[in-house]
Amino acid sequence: MEMRNLGRSGLKVSLAGLGCNNFGMSLDASATQKVVDASLEAGINFFDTADIYGEGNSEVYLGRALGSRRQDAVISTKFGVPTGAGPNQKGASRRYVLSAAEASLSRLGTDYIDVYIVHMPDPETPIGETLDALNTLVDQGKVRYIGCSNYSGWQISDAQWTAETRGLRGFVTAQNEWSLLERKIEAEVVPACAHHGLGLMPYFPLASGALTGKYKRGQAPSADSRYGAKGGMFQTYYGHFVSDATLVKVESLEKVASQAGISLVELALSWLARNAVVSSVIAGATKPEQVAANAKSTKGSLPAEVVKAVDKVLAAG
Repeated sequence: MEMRNLGRSGLKVSLAGLGCNNFGMSLDASATQKVVDASLEAGINFFDTADIYGEGNSEVYLGRALGSRRQDAVISTKFGVPTGAGPNQKGASRRYVLSAAEASLSRLGTDYIDVYIVHMPDPETPIGETLDALNTLVDQGKVRYIGCSNYSGWQISDAQWTAETRGLRGFVTAQNEWSLLERKIEAEVVPACAHHGLGLMPYFPLASGALTGKYKRGQAPSADSRYGAKGGMFQTYYGHFVSDATLVKVESLEKVASQAGISLVELALSWLARNAVVSSVIAGATKPEQVAANAKSTKGSLPAEVVKAVDKVLAAG
C-alpha cells in the first residue's frame, strides 16, 4: 500500500482510506470488526469517521475494533453537524469544539485524535475562534492535526490566512466530494489545497456506488441497494448519479476501463489517486472483500493514454 504525507505534514496515511460511515448504521459491532481487520491486513492505516455516523456508534465500534492496534491506525473524526437540539450542540464555536472533542475521545476509547476535522463551515462562528479552539486541543495533546471538510476554495484560503496572521496552526487536510461524476471542486478547492499545502481526501469517490458498474441504464435500482429505497438520502440527494443521462457516461468509462484491462472501480479510484494533491481516497465498505478490492484498486498512477481517454469522455458531457 502506498503511503503519502497528509499535506505538508509529516503524518503518513495510506493512499486508500476507509470511510467508516457504515459503522453503527448498516454494520453492527461484529461486522465492523471484520471490516477493520480486513483494512489493516490490506495495508490501510487511515480510518475516517465522524461524531454523527451511526449516532456516535461509528466511533465506538471503530475504537473497539482497533483495540490494542490503535498505534497502527490514523484516525480522523469530524464535528460540527448537530448532535442535539440545543443551540450550542452544533457548529464550530470554541465551546462546542472543546466539548465535541472530549465526547469523541470517550467514544473512540483513545486519548488522542490524529486528525480532527470541521465537518462543514459554520457561518455563525469566526474562523479565528474555531482555529484557536483547535489549536488548544493540539497544545493539550488531544489532537495531532486539524482539517476541514466541505469548505470552498475561498474558505480554505481565508482559514489559512487567518492561521498565518495570528500565529496559529492551520489545516493540513481538506475533505470534499470528488469523483469522475462530481468535479465541482476542481475549479477552486483543488487549486487552493495545492497552493496552501493541504492534502485533499476525496469522499464518495465511486459516486455513492454509481461508478461500480452495478447500476444499469433503463433498469430500476434493486430494492436492497442504496438507491432502491424511494425517498431515502441517496435517492433524494444523489439520484442524479444513476439517471439514464449519467449512466451513459458511466458506460463510456466502463469501455475505457475494459480497454485498459482494469475494472471501473480501479479507474475511478486511481483517477483521483494519481493527483499529487490527494493524500488518501476515502471509500466506504460493508464487507471485507470490498475493502481488499478497494485497496488493490487504489493506485497512484494511470497510463497517459488512459487519462486521455477519460478526459475525452468527461469532455463530452
